[in-house]
Amino acid sequence: MSQAVPRFVPALFLGCSAVVLLTAADAPKPVPPTTQWTARPSESARVARVEARLAPLALPGEKPQSLSVRRWMDLYRIPGLSVAVYDKHARVWSKTYGVTQAGGKEPVTLETLFQAASISKPVTALAALRAVEQGQLSLDANVNDALKCWKVPDNGFTREQKVTLRRLLSHSAGLTVHGFPGYGVGEPLPTLQQILDGQKPANTEAVRVDTVPGTESRYSGGGYVVVQKLLMDVTNKPFPRLMKEAVLDPVGMTHSTFEQPLPPELVARTASGTRASGETVEGRWKVYPELAPAGLWTTPSDLALLQLEVAKAKAGRSQRVLSQAMTRQMLTKQSGPSGLGYRVDDASDRFEHGGWNEGFTATVMTLGDSGSGVVLMANSDNGVLLFERIIASIAAEYGWKPVPDHLKSPEMTADLLSRVKGADAVIAWARKTKGAGLSPQVLGQVGYGMMMSGKTEEGLKVFQENAALFPDDPEAQEGLRMAALKAGKTPGAKP
Repeated sequence: MSQAVPRFVPALFLGCSAVVLLTAADAPKPVPPTTQWTARPSESARVARVEARLAPLALPGEKPQSLSVRRWMDLYRIPGLSVAVYDKHARVWSKTYGVTQAGGKEPVTLETLFQAASISKPVTALAALRAVEQGQLSLDANVNDALKCWKVPDNGFTREQKVTLRRLLSHSAGLTVHGFPGYGVGEPLPTLQQILDGQKPANTEAVRVDTVPGTESRYSGGGYVVVQKLLMDVTNKPFPRLMKEAVLDPVGMTHSTFEQPLPPELVARTASGTRASGETVEGRWKVYPELAPAGLWTTPSDLALLQLEVAKAKAGRSQRVLSQAMTRQMLTKQSGPSGLGYRVDDASDRFEHGGWNEGFTATVMTLGDSGSGVVLMANSDNGVLLFERIIASIAAEYGWKPVPDHLKSPEMTADLLSRVKGADAVIAWARKTKGAGLSPQVLGQVGYGMMMSGKTEEGLKVFQENAALFPDDPEAQEGLRMAALKAGKTPGAKP
């Protein structure tokens, strides 16, 4: 058995140099990672009840089974999960589960950074609306009046109506490019103008107006890249810096950054992205120079502070970022389900947003009038499959207004059957369910998920059944064709 080796360190004692003998027994003990925080001791019991009351695993014809959070994570191949809950305008608890990388041992802590993905959009919207209140931008003017070295190309559509900041923030500006796939760590990154013009090394098409602005609600990450350029032009600052000054610092988001790629000092604090198959994303994550729509790294606790600030501003209790009037405008429907940055539900005062980057999923949901809500972040493409189950349990524990419940939807049932029982069980269930709301999209999603998880033969069986059940559906037929090509077989061949 090895002995502790003494070490000598100089010390200052009464103004004189001295030598102090320290042994391993005297050395500072490592601080255990912080994986849970509660506002008061009584919240620990509420956390336990939330975990115990998760909706059970319910498969057709079988007795429901209660599963712990970690067993649900194992079922969905989610390595790590982080949760923050707030109620009545105050944070009440945060907790983490699992590890930062699939197959690893490093626990997720309350300071572990995740990619927020599209939740970057409402954060960006706050900065843009702040610029409006400061007189730097206008919500309803032609954005080309403020853009400098790059402008939205005019065409027949823009001659009828102009692209405005209001339309950009509410996905109604008629702009292309839904989302962004990201770039591998170490790959050449495009400039902002190359992204906007679709020039290499950009891996997406040019951001262009292809419908009359203001006439259609259509999600556009490309529109938020225009917002990024707009903010940089009017402030004359790099985007990470302007976001830090306008939003992150005023709200107190000390564990958040829009820097992409991440600076070396933050890399060790991050979770690694995980694909639906359970495999770690190459390089641990993708890099997103499209900062405004997808570039935020953060924690649920920081996002909880942001959501609380918005709720307090709506109630007239804070104006660290926006006034009450501007916040209420932000949370008012503009086009389709979109406010100015958030998805809003007027009937329930709910404002929310989801996010998906390669290997990361996240969601924020807030009830604005009561200042209550939850933030969930996972280092997995599958995180969204667990989020709703956790949100439903939290809402029940705290007595919140009912939130949408899709836990018994055909999509959820088919997915669980595929994970627990396999393709044959999915097919048997589908044959019984076809006349009761089953759509070809449900089986298509299951088949795709199985093939992505390496279950190629089982996935092909599901695609074949889908094509047989829906012979006139072009998506079902095309799905079978693509699945057969991936499996190296003809569409009609048996697995």
